[in-house]
Amino acid sequence: MRFSKLFGKTLRQAPAEAESVSHQLLLRAGMIAQEAAGIYSYLPMGWRVLKKIENVIREEMDKAGGQELMLPVLQPFELWQQSGRYVSFGKSLFTLTDRKEHTLALGPTHEEVITDLVHRYVQSYRELPLLLYQIQVKLRDEPRPRGGLLRVREFIMKDLYSFDANEAGLDESYQSMCQAYKNIYARLGLPTLVVEADSGAIGGKESHEFMVLTEGGEDEIIRCSNCGYAANAEKAQFAKKKSNAEAPLSLEEIATPGTKAIEEVAGFVGVPTSQTLKSVFYYADGEFIFVIIRGDLEVNETKLRNALKCSELRLATEGEVNEAGLVAGFASPIGVKGVKVVADDSITSGSSFIAGANKPGYHFRNANYPRDFKVDLMADIALAQPGDNCPKCGGELSSARGIEVGHVFKLGTFISERFGASFLDNDGASRPIVMGCYGIGLGRLLAAIVEQSHDDKGIIWPLSVAPYQVYLCPLSLDKSSVLPTAERIYQELQKAGIEVLFDDRGDSPGVKFNDADLLGIPLRLTLSPRTLQSQSVEAKWRTEKEAQLLPLDNLAVQVKKLLDEALRSQS
Repeated sequence: MRFSKLFGKTLRQAPAEAESVSHQLLLRAGMIAQEAAGIYSYLPMGWRVLKKIENVIREEMDKAGGQELMLPVLQPFELWQQSGRYVSFGKSLFTLTDRKEHTLALGPTHEEVITDLVHRYVQSYRELPLLLYQIQVKLRDEPRPRGGLLRVREFIMKDLYSFDANEAGLDESYQSMCQAYKNIYARLGLPTLVVEADSGAIGGKESHEFMVLTEGGEDEIIRCSNCGYAANAEKAQFAKKKSNAEAPLSLEEIATPGTKAIEEVAGFVGVPTSQTLKSVFYYADGEFIFVIIRGDLEVNETKLRNALKCSELRLATEGEVNEAGLVAGFASPIGVKGVKVVADDSITSGSSFIAGANKPGYHFRNANYPRDFKVDLMADIALAQPGDNCPKCGGELSSARGIEVGHVFKLGTFISERFGASFLDNDGASRPIVMGCYGIGLGRLLAAIVEQSHDDKGIIWPLSVAPYQVYLCPLSLDKSSVLPTAERIYQELQKAGIEVLFDDRGDSPGVKFNDADLLGIPLRLTLSPRTLQSQSVEAKWRTEKEAQLLPLDNLAVQVKKLLDEALRSQS
């Protein structure tokens, strides 16, 4: 490709709205263009990278036994009603009405469609296991698209679905896919960490995410360096310390004037925050919820949403709290009626807590569960934080930021049962198919590579997915011998099967070198009047400071050898 003919322009400065590093660099490099919030066009350079990522993924899916197909983006809404997941997806599910007043969904995922399809075609255990996948557009009405390609409303995803006869088969398919994912990330030069994850709207009994650790990551990861435990903060557990093991004392009302915050109350009474109970108020699918948790802990809203099995959760407003007859800052479940109370199990790891007395300026001393109050639901709804104890080994937990580049789920049978996707076993008994699903967002993966592999000059693409392998950079094109030699080199490299971006522009060396670094093409070949004197070109890797001279004779063979060696070292 000749640079002068390339569609898209490089920018010296990133647009003001670009937030993440990948967003800034991909816009500056002319690889993507924003059309609206969370909606992007891939320009030719970016599309080449995306297609190479797609090919790596496809090769590993095929190697693992996957069969590629294509499912429709438009899905009958009845399928979502049948699965019941239109509730859990909520407003993220795009819907439309056609001219016949028939409601359709724009697929955010394809479990419904693929399960309905398998239900119609699979009858016997002899047809299992089955791995079906596609690389297809997905649409989700994200409430807050951000970070460029990291969180969008339209994206391309590889989604594979496994169908097995039993749990043992699912375990085998799950491990096979996890290994295939590790192979993909290794080929992309992308180190990842596997963490326990919340299944979210997809559902299922178990899931794991593949995380790329980077300061710009939108996810927080809680991990233990001692035993290797790692989980998304939404899912992470921790060993809750006992706050007080003394025998319960009698409930006593005490005056606590002007003390609303937990720290203020604890300081006024003279106890640690772990000796207090904190009240937090929510609305879950339109129902007022009173949450009680130990004062030294914070509510994990993902865990709370899962415990309540609700699709929408938000903090209650001050007016809604007052309307419920509660006094913010001085509330507790003691004596409260007609309100659903959800408690973190930390309230059982201690006694004689300080809790609100449900009137301004007063608290109770020596509040104890279940003697003084009841709860409607008890669960682990606490947020794990750095410094907490590991639930596996008791070591100290730490945190890191990461970008999710893959998510795998053990779905079990809850979707197959709803669609009647069953099979006859070798005894002739009908059994539901056991399912798993496995997703990789290609655009997010592309952005994660940039987040992981860049410097202050621009992108540093791994050779396996670089838009071009070689950046041919002739200088001083006005000199009579440079241009024809550059043209000959361009033709020779192309004939050898080498992907070349030929910078045939008449710009200054500074402009060309800056663009070469910004675009991140792995190997730069510089031809100038000086190198021509020695019948050579200057070869420089994007990742190295020093260059080497290569003779013009058999240049394509030498470049091919360099590229092959680099690919082998990357894999």
